Amino acid sequence: MSVAEALSHCNSNSDGPVTPTNPLLIFLERVQGTALSTFGGSKFDPKLYVDMSLKFNLSTIEAAFDKLPRSSNGSVSIEDLNGFLGKYLRGAGDDMVYSEPVDFVPEPEGFLPKVKNPEVRAWALEVHALWKNLSRKVSNGVLKRPELYTLLPLPQPVIIPGSRFREVYYWDSYWVIRGLLASKMYETAKGIVTNLVHLIEEYGHVLNGARAYYTNRSQPPLLSAMIHAIYARTGDMQFVKKSLPALVKEHHFWSSGIHKVTIQDAQSCNHTLNRYYAKWNKPRPESSTIDKQTASKISNVSEKQNLYRELASTAESGWDFSTRWMRNHSDLTTLATTSILPVDLNAFILRMELDIAFLAKVTGEDSIAMTFSNASQARVKAIKSVLWNSKKGQWLDYWLSDHTCQEPQTWEASNQNQNVYASNFIPLWIESFYSDTPLVEKAMKSFQSSGLLHAFGIATSLKNSGEQWDFPNGWPPVQHMIVEGLTRSGSKEARSVAEDIAERWIRTNYAAYKKTGTMHEKYDVEKCGEFGGGGEYVPQTGFGWSNGVVLAFLDEFGWPQDRTIHC
Repeated sequence: MSVAEALSHCNSNSDGPVTPTNPLLIFLERVQGTALSTFGGSKFDPKLYVDMSLKFNLSTIEAAFDKLPRSSNGSVSIEDLNGFLGKYLRGAGDDMVYSEPVDFVPEPEGFLPKVKNPEVRAWALEVHALWKNLSRKVSNGVLKRPELYTLLPLPQPVIIPGSRFREVYYWDSYWVIRGLLASKMYETAKGIVTNLVHLIEEYGHVLNGARAYYTNRSQPPLLSAMIHAIYARTGDMQFVKKSLPALVKEHHFWSSGIHKVTIQDAQSCNHTLNRYYAKWNKPRPESSTIDKQTASKISNVSEKQNLYRELASTAESGWDFSTRWMRNHSDLTTLATTSILPVDLNAFILRMELDIAFLAKVTGEDSIAMTFSNASQARVKAIKSVLWNSKKGQWLDYWLSDHTCQEPQTWEASNQNQNVYASNFIPLWIESFYSDTPLVEKAMKSFQSSGLLHAFGIATSLKNSGEQWDFPNGWPPVQHMIVEGLTRSGSKEARSVAEDIAERWIRTNYAAYKKTGTMHEKYDVEKCGEFGGGGEYVPQTGFGWSNGVVLAFLDEFGWPQDRTIHC
């Protein structure tokens, strides 16, 4: 084997693990491809077609689809395709039905006691009322004949993000739950966790979302943080006891196998950190037509499979897509997410270890508590050794070396990604770091001079690439984690900076709501009341985590009577 071949073998993801697909998804992807050639690309959403369900057996419908008259380029007439879709498939979203939340009241007792301004209070109650709009449960049809649906059966009602996101999503659910806790909707919050625990029991990890096409990957792991937040509000010990085995199982998923990488530091100490790595090397079914187009200039089959794995692994990161994961910032085909040890993922796994240690201790599982306390201490050391950059006062993603298959890889300063991303400050959210006063002061100064903070929130990056997880977009989870970390640090100055960011964010959310009548998935941090854009789908409304973050901020900081809400 030549050196070039050895390198290619080392870095190839084409022969990594792949989760099996199913015949229904393969068929719906064919429908998706036909729909694109029939209806054209304008406002085309590929996810719509893989969210449809069957009215009859797959074999019957496939036979009817194969008999549709086609032109020489394989397209079907608009009339014929619409006729087929109406006769044989149910619409996207028909697999969920409305579910009245059991614990919703229009104005909960003790709701947002620090909000004194009547205008802000009235709006907050409208945002609170959106939980009713977003509440769903799996239809009886899915429970009776799951093979006709891509939606996965779940035992409890769910809160969906909204718009095209018609199913429950993993990391969105953390901020949904934070909002539900502010809304005193504890049973609904527990139901969401019950569903996610069910997915771990079925699949060994929490899926990206509750669809058959999401089984090949997870999303930022925040289940332990959800359980910790609910326990802090309710003191429900039984709920914690029931959830603990699933958390241990999830930790194993993230901290072993393909997700695990060992780095040797300059003092010859070995550190284990983790990466995103989807078990998939084909186009993502929900974006199949887009992924094929992205890969269309690549002729080599193995390179195509590599790119498909990188696309799916970036979706697992939640940051899909961003220059953060790209070797060449103007070329999406240079995604290299599986070659990166991300700051935020490792902070989330540290949070998981701290949470499991705490939850195990309160339920009397001392041996588990000790194991995870030790794991958290080792990870703090790993994050400090591999990801912290003292000169910049930031934690930096670490790019794995291309030139070696050997583990452990040797740490090199030049492998830290020097570009500024909001993720460089996410460790501030974790107690191990926000409790370190000198560290908080250093990181806060670095954050204030980073260029990320704008008139209406924290930008995701400094690079305007047209991707949605880049400038000028600000995302609710990023605002919340950085603000909450600064707030919990105990520093008055840090709390003041945090409250200022929360104010900016609340103002732009309010202005956009008044202008459009809806809450949005993301916002433009330069312009008051403007929602964000870019990426591979049109801007979405609803919106689960946006509602949650606004309610959590108002719960923490309130809004004085004499402070204007207007920009």
